Amino acid sequence: MSLHLSVLASGSTGNAVYVEDGQHSFLVDAGFSGKQMEALFQKIDRDISKLSGVFVTHEHSDHVKGIGVIARKYKLPIFANEKTWMAMDGMIGEIPTEQKFIFDMETSKSFGATEVESFGVSHDAADPMFYVFHHSGKKLVIITDTGYVSDRMKGIISNADAYVFESNHDVQMLRMGRYPWSVKRRILSDVGHVCNEDAAIAMGEVAGDNTKKFYLAHLSMDNNMKELARMSVTQTLESQGIIVGEQFQLYDTDPKTPTILTAV
Repeated sequence: MSLHLSVLASGSTGNAVYVEDGQHSFLVDAGFSGKQMEALFQKIDRDISKLSGVFVTHEHSDHVKGIGVIARKYKLPIFANEKTWMAMDGMIGEIPTEQKFIFDMETSKSFGATEVESFGVSHDAADPMFYVFHHSGKKLVIITDTGYVSDRMKGIISNADAYVFESNHDVQMLRMGRYPWSVKRRILSDVGHVCNEDAAIAMGEVAGDNTKKFYLAHLSMDNNMKELARMSVTQTLESQGIIVGEQFQLYDTDPKTPTILTAV
């Protein structure tokens, strides 16, 4: 069986991504309550207790809210780097030592035929990192919560078959919106979030011959809309000479509803 993916939910209110390979199943982040996480798994007809590993990207609550609950209830192994473990210690409650694993940045771990690779991003967290899944020649990249996509990141994530890619905000909506200027400045900074247009530029630079899917993820509830993100990304890609639907497809994600569990 090849890699399969469902973006269980994504947005400023919470994030969780499910990946499976036929032998193992994985979760990247659990930014919802335990009950909400269970409900999301029910929607894709999968068993949360069977997870081989839960990979944490960083300690912000929209990524770790349910980590402690599901770890304790289902005795799941949790992977994060040392600084992230320290930063989320007071947020997730006690987790038995035998379920806590260190996953250093820019290293890899193997789970049967699947290799999981971590890489650093630019975000205002202790030591934020995201993940690349390699299985039977397929490559899946998850990258959200970064202020920009550096050349180093691009080198690691280039030419994947599928991406879960941040398209957080529309700059004009953000500038005109209700957030205080301090928050706006943070989001727009190099340790904030990628806007629609910058996401599209990076997509155009990392897409290769193998690339077939981009899931537009982590959309701001206040400063973006699915239709606007899709339109902005499409237009920016077209300005680079890339026609959406020819080389690859764009897919929406939702803050409450999983995407269809499908092959990468």
